[in-house]
Amino acid sequence: MELVDSADRTRIAFDRSGSGVSLVIVLGAFCDRTTSKPLAALLAPSYTVYEYDRRGRGDSDDGLPCSIESEVEDLAAVIGAAGEPPFVYGHSSGGILALEAAGHGVEMRRLAVYEPPYTGGHHPGPEFGEHIDDLVAAGRRDQATEDWLAMTGTPAPVIESMKRSPGWADRQALAHTLSQDLRLANGGHVPIGRLERIDAPVLAMAGGASPPWAASTIATLAGALPNASQRIVEGQQHIPADTVVAAILGSFFR
Repeated sequence: MELVDSADRTRIAFDRSGSGVSLVIVLGAFCDRTTSKPLAALLAPSYTVYEYDRRGRGDSDDGLPCSIESEVEDLAAVIGAAGEPPFVYGHSSGGILALEAAGHGVEMRRLAVYEPPYTGGHHPGPEFGEHIDDLVAAGRRDQATEDWLAMTGTPAPVIESMKRSPGWADRQALAHTLSQDLRLANGGHVPIGRLERIDAPVLAMAGGASPPWAASTIATLAGALPNASQRIVEGQQHIPADTVVAAILGSFFR
């Protein structure tokens, strides 16, 4: 583990592995830098891979209050530690964060995002984020985690199965970060005015087995960004297979 200071002196923890051109992985809800280890292992033979804990997660400081701007500065600090403009891959709300950083002028060679959750009318609104924060403040992380998963459309039997799994405790431990993932989603709408400033090549991906909002989002991004393309990844859902993602990234980043 290594540490780097963000602009407000919040310490951000990251891991570095592999060799080659730098590649930074940015993840979404319920994720920390341990989540991407299988993907990083596939990429490490060709890239120097950076995985980091977003503020409030894992070994990074809380750095409250958390905002889009502070998280952009965190990602910029990790990229600074890489010492060169990297390739960047962002999944889910991590994809939104990576897009926001690129829109704010953080330099990247190329950027690939998978299903940034600009979900349109499916966005639950800021009140839901306040509801999650209230549950966490009351010590009801279990309920906050369950309510979030239900909001995303996870079937009740699947949630019950997850609650019996060893990973449930890890999800509860990150429940206080969920409202930030919701804020990143900009009310469900692509912030074209901010993102159209991105001049790096962008690949926007969505799973072929995902809900319709995912394909609609990447079409919007491909139409709004000056140097963007879109790809439907057949057979994949919101959490794609690491082997599939690694192959696509290898092709796009080459």
